[in-house]
Amino acid sequence: MFRSLILTGSLLVVASGLIRAQTVSVVSGAMVEQGSATLPPAPVVLTYAEEMPVFPGGDEAFYRYLKAKIQCPAEAEHLNLSGTVYVRFVVDEEGRIRDAQVVKGCGHGLDEEALRLVRLMPWWTPGREQGKPVRVQRTMPISFRLR
Repeated sequence: MFRSLILTGSLLVVASGLIRAQTVSVVSGAMVEQGSATLPPAPVVLTYAEEMPVFPGGDEAFYRYLKAKIQCPAEAEHLNLSGTVYVRFVVDEEGRIRDAQVVKGCGHGLDEEALRLVRLMPWWTPGREQGKPVRVQRTMPISFRLR
């Protein structure tokens, strides 16, 4: 019995500042180009900027926001769990929160609650590099403590 290998994927080719996307299929070792399109260059995301992004009102306002909006998940409350969830996100050039994801979580609903809090945050003051707004990646710890 003969089985042929069929793989489908996308290739990104970077040349002279533009990214070219190609969709290709590999059938039994032969590569066949199905289509191509030219994409604009991907935005650069920094991990550090001359001026880092800031929550509107600063750190104190951020902690007030968390205190006002946090809801302890029923499962975590029932099990009397506490812990810290680390959420990574990007603050774009306009201050919007993008690509939020849990880097290190605790489970039992705490991860989902931390993501909910980050996604509901108001727009930040964007980071700046040489006076221009830039995308900056941040990782924030969100602590859950039962009293």
